[in-house]
Amino acid sequence: QVQLVESGGGLVQAGGSLRLSCAASGRTFSNYAMGWFRQAPGKEREFVGAISWTGGNTFYGDSVKGRFTISRDNAKNTVYLQMNSLKPDDTAVYYCAARAGAPIVRPSGYDYWGQGTQVTVSS
Repeated sequence: QVQLVESGGGLVQAGGSLRLSCAASGRTFSNYAMGWFRQAPGKEREFVGAISWTGGNTFYGDSVKGRFTISRDNAKNTVYLQMNSLKPDDTAVYYCAARAGAPIVRPSGYDYWGQGTQVTVSS
C-alpha cells in the first residue's frame, strides 16, 4: 500500500502561483511513477501531468503545458506540482496518484490516490 497526502491548495488570484505537494508513505516511493489529476465540479477527472520514478521523464496535459511543472524528491518521498500563470479554469480539486511502471495519462491506470486538495483561482 502507498498512502498519499496532498497539500498546498488554496485561493489565488489569476496570474498567481501555487505549489502543491504530495507526500507518500508506505511502500518504496521511488518505485512508483506519479501523476497529477484535477476534477472540477460536473467535469471528468483530467490529466494534468506525470513523472517517471527517476524524475527523468515528465509530460503534461495540453491545458497546462508551459505553465505547470512536476518534480519529485525521492529522498523526501514527495512529488510537487508548481503551478504558474494560474487561470480561473484551473479551479478544481487536485489529486496525486501513484502507479508501478511507466507514467501514463489514463486515471484508471493508477493504483493509489490521495484525498485531493482544492485550488481556487479568482478572476
